[in-house]
Amino acid sequence: MALASNQPNYRELVEFLVTPFLDKPEALRFDCESYADQSKLWIRLAFDQSDKGRVFGKGGRTIQAIRRVVDIAGQLADQKVHLEVYGMNREESRPSGPNRRGGPRRSGSRRPRS
Repeated sequence: MALASNQPNYRELVEFLVTPFLDKPEALRFDCESYADQSKLWIRLAFDQSDKGRVFGKGGRTIQAIRRVVDIAGQLADQKVHLEVYGMNREESRPSGPNRRGGPRRSGSRRPRS
């Protein structure tokens, strides 16, 4: 894949962000795909399963923060960048529940009590 001159080096960025969480950094693997016009980019990474908990973090917060940094780097280069982990659905790394913050679930109507 040929990189445009104004395009960030996403591989180095992701490696910089993910490697501190890995016990086996040598197992980190990347795969990048993009449209011909370079407007969209998919970055897929794989690492040893034993490092999954550390990379994803509590409630998926760590991987979401990494995705956000990569997304912002893409926005600065006028690109849409998606970061995925091999073997995981994007939903698996997100908190569950209706409000996605892990708070208590509400039941019933939202009308004020009288």
